[in-house]
Amino acid sequence: MIVKVLVKATYIFFFCGLIFSCTNQKNLIYFQGSLPQNENAGSYSPTLRNDDLISITVMGIDEQATKPFNLPLIGINQNIGGYTQGAPSPPGYLIDSEGNIDFPVVGKLKLSGLSRFDAMNLIKEKLKPYLNNPTVLIRILNYKVSVLGEVRNPGTFTIPNERITLPEALGIAGDLQITGIRKNVTVIRDIEGKKSEYHVNLTTKELFSSPVYYLQQNDVVYVQPNRAKINSSVVNTSNVSLVISVISLFVTMAVLFTR
Repeated sequence: MIVKVLVKATYIFFFCGLIFSCTNQKNLIYFQGSLPQNENAGSYSPTLRNDDLISITVMGIDEQATKPFNLPLIGINQNIGGYTQGAPSPPGYLIDSEGNIDFPVVGKLKLSGLSRFDAMNLIKEKLKPYLNNPTVLIRILNYKVSVLGEVRNPGTFTIPNERITLPEALGIAGDLQITGIRKNVTVIRDIEGKKSEYHVNLTTKELFSSPVYYLQQNDVVYVQPNRAKINSSVVNTSNVSLVISVISLFVTMAVLFTR
């Protein structure tokens, strides 16, 4: 009688483990459903913000005349072609808390809140008294996003082309672990000094019309662990092995004593 009870308890233990470890297929597949007709995620152009580190390159017919408006080149290894983690930033202009930079000869310029295109046009106008038909290029040097939680390679990534979508960010972080919740991915965004939180369901095509489909500089993406992962942090593999060993020991002893 004791043996039968212990055997049944063992079966129940393994059956419960299977139930908790199984994941519904609908919770794993991305972009389910039909994309609405004429659905367009639109285009994205970054807006300059406080604390952005930007490079400004001024070019013109007279190269000598443009030198006062360009920072000296310093031999820093830059990874222009790929995503980087923890790389040192090349020299640039830091937009201060009031949204300004101190530009050579010209002086203070208010750039925060402008698109890159508008900022380039503003600098061109300011340079007209000094240069004939200058060309101005602006890049955001510290454009980065952080991906945390249940992904294979969490971290903070510098984005070289200043444009990245949420699926792309998850891709460079190695995609979600099987234990990550795909129906409730959190994106935290700083808007004018205030934190805003968005929740995205990766299993539907509604993602493509989300305001966080295109990530902005300094966005934080967080993937929550599912119940199985949370439970495993309480009941780890070594504890499960110990329970199985104890049950096996009791079954063996019960068989010996009932013979």
